[in-house]
Amino acid sequence: MIKECQNLPHFSLITTNTELSEICLLAQQQDIVALDTEFIRISTYFPKLGLIQLYDGKRVSLIDPLMIADFSPFVKLLADSNVLKVLHSCSEDLLVFLQAFNQLPTPMIDTQIMARFLGLGMSAGLAKLVQQYLNIKIDKGATRTDWIKRPLSKIQLQYAAGDVWYLLPLYHILQQELSQTPWLKAVKEDCELALIKTYKLKERDANKAYLDIPNAWKLKPLELARLKVLATWRQNIAVKRNLALSYIVKSEHLWKVAKYNPRNIAEMLELGLTHNEIRIYGKKILQLLAQASQISPNNYPQKIVRISEDPRYKQTIRSLQEQVTALTPVGLSPEIIASKRTLEELIKWVWKKECSSNKLPELLIGWRKPIGDILVKEIKIITNT
Repeated sequence: MIKECQNLPHFSLITTNTELSEICLLAQQQDIVALDTEFIRISTYFPKLGLIQLYDGKRVSLIDPLMIADFSPFVKLLADSNVLKVLHSCSEDLLVFLQAFNQLPTPMIDTQIMARFLGLGMSAGLAKLVQQYLNIKIDKGATRTDWIKRPLSKIQLQYAAGDVWYLLPLYHILQQELSQTPWLKAVKEDCELALIKTYKLKERDANKAYLDIPNAWKLKPLELARLKVLATWRQNIAVKRNLALSYIVKSEHLWKVAKYNPRNIAEMLELGLTHNEIRIYGKKILQLLAQASQISPNNYPQKIVRISEDPRYKQTIRSLQEQVTALTPVGLSPEIIASKRTLEELIKWVWKKECSSNKLPELLIGWRKPIGDILVKEIKIITNT
């Protein structure tokens, strides 16, 4: 009988450097540990870490990051190549670890990714999997906790402990099921890909922030030059002050400023900018517009061409989606092989004739490559590229 199914998790609250060092040393003696984080990210650019959950198969430790100064033992555990770290739906947790400690948990395996290869859907929640495999219903009542506020109640701590207490036995069951399939290597590669994507997210270039503004493609090169200056400034302010982008100036307002080039505060108000945005940043925005007006037309960004506007697009994407469905191995869903986003990434790569091994599309990496190679040939046949 699985012990985690018989008992509620017993946990220790870790609040000192000494306690953290001790539990990390013990965890490093194990082959596998479960990890999770609790954080809030409402008004800030970076997530505020409120709690770290660690289960090494013997003890659950709830690490209070607000009380601990020296995290070097934990960073060492994250980096320990002899200890597999199990997470669930890890993308946000990975960003938290990278931002807080400049270290990702390696090696890492994500039980949500494992579940995909067992036909359990692309985004199976932990509660659903625990119910299905362990026959335990997780109480999600503390989901909306403010994890920065202290003290945390016993109910909140119990909820947090459960996320790793049940994660470890779930991993062992999924691993056993996966061992009966040919997909263990693919799962490992997709988990490694998740780590790579996290590094890329952190290294995002502020000078490319304008590309993330909705409807930027509708702007002409001069307007894009304004938007680039504005979006770069906003991104740098957000990082420096740890403010959510929308708490500085909303994206739609930034777009309007770039489009209509207001000459004064009154015209900004007419465009719909809030009094707060104008009071704090109005003068700066006008300065940035003046700065943008000095940019040479030779240095304007190119007009953004959406791939969906290309006359070849509809036939190509439809044909690729049909190919993916036909090529999907038995037991997997086509969504695991390729999403619309990754198909578009592949089409762009072929059409732009980049063909650089340094910037390979996801469909040409790892276990997907044989299918990706077939899709590349299909794109070239359809579009005579």
